[in-house]
Amino acid sequence: MKKKIRFLDFLFLQGAVIVYSLSTVAAKLASEHEFLSFKYILFFGLEFVILALYAIIWQQIIKKFQLSIACANKAVTLLWSMLWNFIIFSQGITVFKVIGVIFVVLGVMVMNSEEGSREESN
Repeated sequence: MKKKIRFLDFLFLQGAVIVYSLSTVAAKLASEHEFLSFKYILFFGLEFVILALYAIIWQQIIKKFQLSIACANKAVTLLWSMLWNFIIFSQGITVFKVIGVIFVVLGVMVMNSEEGSREESN
């Protein structure tokens, strides 16, 4: 049986999602350089470091959350990736992207609320 989930646990989970989304930034930066150049290897290596850090954080997350809930929250990576693309790479945010992210976030909220009501009923 899992422990009662606190607000700080959800913040920790979202922090892990932010770390995970940074791996996409490192991958995009690596893709902008010639294959096996110094900067390519640097950003590709950074991506591995970020993913290794995320793997360690993920192990702590699944101690506090059911796996289905933790995985559903990973979908919020789309929101963070969209923001990073706008802030770092100056890529536009379209109405369709925003609508898609809203649907994803609503789905995550539904998953989290269903989990909370299931734990309360047990």
